[in-house]
Amino acid sequence: MSELTFEQMLEESLKTIHAGEVVEGTVIDVKPDEIILNIGYKSDGILTKNEYTNDSTVDLTAVAKVGDTMEVKILKVNDGEGQVLLTYKRLAADRGNKRIEEAYNNKEVLKATVAQVLDGGLSVIVDEVRIFIPASLVSDTYEKDLNKYAGQEIEFVISEYNPKRRRYIGDRRQLISAKKAELQKELFARIHEGDIVEGTVKNVTDFGAFIDLGGADGLLHISEMSWGRVEHPKKVFKVGDTVKVLIKEINGSKIALSLKFDDANPWKDAANKYAVGSMVTGKVARMTDFGAFIELEPGVDALLHVSQISKEHVEKPTDVLSVGEEVTAKVVDFNEEEKKISLSIKATMEPDTVKEQEESDADVVSVDIDAVIAADEAVEE
Repeated sequence: MSELTFEQMLEESLKTIHAGEVVEGTVIDVKPDEIILNIGYKSDGILTKNEYTNDSTVDLTAVAKVGDTMEVKILKVNDGEGQVLLTYKRLAADRGNKRIEEAYNNKEVLKATVAQVLDGGLSVIVDEVRIFIPASLVSDTYEKDLNKYAGQEIEFVISEYNPKRRRYIGDRRQLISAKKAELQKELFARIHEGDIVEGTVKNVTDFGAFIDLGGADGLLHISEMSWGRVEHPKKVFKVGDTVKVLIKEINGSKIALSLKFDDANPWKDAANKYAVGSMVTGKVARMTDFGAFIELEPGVDALLHVSQISKEHVEKPTDVLSVGEEVTAKVVDFNEEEKKISLSIKATMEPDTVKEQEESDADVVSVDIDAVIAADEAVEE
């Protein structure tokens, strides 16, 4: 019997391998784009960066070091140059497929960093399995620009699992919707009409502002933004502002808000400040053919009827007054219940005769402001 050479004995001591086999190797060298492993075969195994991960930015020297052990799959026993080609990402993908399948069946919430922003959605990688989240499933509202999600860690569930077509679809929208429903339920359980709560301005329109109360949005109508007049909501609020608001009304899922707090109600002490006979000063806020509205303070307007502007005949208020002009007048009528105040400049002027005084007193009028305004608006329409 012939004796075996050392090389023959060494070769017989080494295991045989075949493509597709999973083996354990020990790292004997690491380069930025390549890992060399001793896999117990006559040739060392080569693991390139492309076969390690789908992330092209990875530096292999940062993820492996000499002496580390790792499981890999044999890709090719001989690449033509006597080298064994290995793959890690495909082994990870095989295991990842099982992981994704389990998550799909169990409706498990997964978490991953957005690897790529595409025209139609987002791409994330879980255990080397690429999952696509369509733009329509990224949020419960329309997202015009998805670039803000680049590099962000997001949560989602698998809504479609088709390994044969390598089709894995993620859904983030249903998580957001479910979370909002939960927050909405909690919010409505704790809030009541009359409560003062804090919220964030979510959107500003011509007619008001929508305030996010943390579970539901409430509407702060322009008429409820101040006791005074508000020209436009955008001059008062901007998106992102934090504001404390009063819950005025809850009607089903609709919440009406207000900034008209009772302790700031300007009509609270109006009976004393604007008693009949008092002299007051205010600014012309707006004018109509029948008179001028004088703002005595934010939220308190009084009517200066055209007949009470001067001793001389005045055809229209605009003939003698201008918006923003400051005027001093006497309170000739005060109706606290209907929040109406009538003023007279003529009553502040010294009469030349007793007869003129009597005529002046007779001229003082009490006007139904709401009726006159309604009539005036009807004419404008």
